[in-house]
Amino acid sequence: MNKQLRSFEQEYVPKINQLLDEKLATSANQPLLGQSMAYSVKAGGKRLRPLLTLAAIVSLNKEITSAEMQAAVAVELLHTYSLIHDDLPAMDNDDLRRGQSTNHKVFGEDIAILAGDGLQALAFDWLATAPLDASITIRLVQKLAVAAGPKGMVAGQVEDVSTTGKRIPLVQLQALHKRKTGALLEYAVMAGATMGHATAEQSQHFARFGAAFGLAFQIYDDILDETATAEQLGKTPNKDEVEGKNTYPRLIGLPAARQALNASIEDARQACDALLDSGVDGNILSAFLSYFEG
Repeated sequence: MNKQLRSFEQEYVPKINQLLDEKLATSANQPLLGQSMAYSVKAGGKRLRPLLTLAAIVSLNKEITSAEMQAAVAVELLHTYSLIHDDLPAMDNDDLRRGQSTNHKVFGEDIAILAGDGLQALAFDWLATAPLDASITIRLVQKLAVAAGPKGMVAGQVEDVSTTGKRIPLVQLQALHKRKTGALLEYAVMAGATMGHATAEQSQHFARFGAAFGLAFQIYDDILDETATAEQLGKTPNKDEVEGKNTYPRLIGLPAARQALNASIEDARQACDALLDSGVDGNILSAFLSYFEG
């Protein structure tokens, strides 16, 4: 991780966590539901998605007010809901997430499902009630619904589970990754571009960066699943291979998977260069590419 990204995280991760702690304390009027929701949200994580939103805003030289912060953090609730459901026995059947027992292992499958449902709805509540200009709020709500719904993350998840045990072409895997993982990461970048009032040209470069970063993120995750330990991952390693999931290493081998990762990183870097040419501080987003080092 480079110095600029470390400094950015040190400034904004505590603010993200503080907002989550404060607002989650009154988010549910049923104690068990509130405990289950907070358990997974407060389990840690990189807070990568809200950080990307905030970075896009900062890159446009716009102030981050409490309204932008609330809207940025909303995506973390939706991301956490997806993790809770992804870990369920009917899906990936994981016992570990972020280094601790998964939600359903602690609260039971029924409460875990409902906690995920609650977090999904709460994400849109926080987004809709952030005191932003109404036109921006409508765009953000619509963009998040598309990224998370049946044309985005949910579609990718269905593709993932329905092709388990079947070998699919690489182009199909790329589309799967774009929906399952990339859509929400691209949304996070575009949410910042929207709140930062990016021009049409700048928005194209932000979208290119978000798409390339999202694909790189999933390829990197595929590689780590085969090469990292449980302690490094915070979850069970080698599950993709055991369950017959389609991944870059399984389809094209580790060396070619690393080449594909580098190609996606380079695409993202070129998008940052284009942002610089259009008057945006692309160096801030470029710093996030150090996430893939090591």
